[in-house]
Amino acid sequence: MLTAHSIDTVVQAALTEDAPWGDLTSEVLIPRDAVATARLQARESGVFSGGQVFAAAFRLTDPSITVDLLVADGTPFAAGSVLAEVSGPARGVLQAERIGLNFVQRMSGIATLTARYVAEAAGTRARIVDTRKTTPGLRALERSAVRDGGGHNHRFSLSDTVMAKDNHLAVLAAGPLGLTAALLDVRSRLSHTTHFEVEVDRLDQVEDVLAAGIDTIMLDNFSPADLRAGVYLVAGRALVEASGGVSLETVADIAASGVDIISVGALTHSVRSLDLGLDVVVNTEG
Repeated sequence: MLTAHSIDTVVQAALTEDAPWGDLTSEVLIPRDAVATARLQARESGVFSGGQVFAAAFRLTDPSITVDLLVADGTPFAAGSVLAEVSGPARGVLQAERIGLNFVQRMSGIATLTARYVAEAAGTRARIVDTRKTTPGLRALERSAVRDGGGHNHRFSLSDTVMAKDNHLAVLAAGPLGLTAALLDVRSRLSHTTHFEVEVDRLDQVEDVLAAGIDTIMLDNFSPADLRAGVYLVAGRALVEASGGVSLETVADIAASGVDIISVGALTHSVRSLDLGLDVVVNTEG
């Protein structure tokens, strides 16, 4: 979950990067006692995400700035909607503007794209999940945005679960044990609470992997027809995840194959930030 600590850590780092010695432009142009009110407005439709992150940019810049969030995270909105209102010392509002926008635009872009994938998979058993293909340092924020879009999260880090992918299996194959035996050996050394997932890229690997009692089998870059065949072979003995080749054009066919999970790296690594603007509507000297 996204915590106040994780938000403040990321936002403070961004603020320091953007204004390491203060905002020179605002300091020379804007009177110290000037105040301003600005509105966060949507220039296109989407799904809102990152409200608390947006607010933190202003709070950490100047605690006297107030941010009134007008929509909750996960809420769809239309172009022209006012999403938040910011009021306080003008120098602080202007200094925090770009950082606040950067975060809320990206998070809303992720939530909006996720919602489109979720809509394409509607009516099937498949849940849309993200991957570890996140922006370094921003994983907690980006995965929160996926949830705001109606999606789900995969493992958060390498420390969370055992997930044997193609390169792991290639190393195992060079050892003295066969695939099933090697995986059974791994399983015997795991806690009963540790989830075990294995990736395969051919149908003929499915039975060998299932024989090791794994929890989730990932079918990587399978065609919809082969996904259906894989689901049939697994026959409920493990969760089935589809990965690779997933796009808005293909996700409906993939979901219709009967898989339980569809992992989509594009939710975070190829997303376009949503077009939101922060415009000053009142600016008077106190």
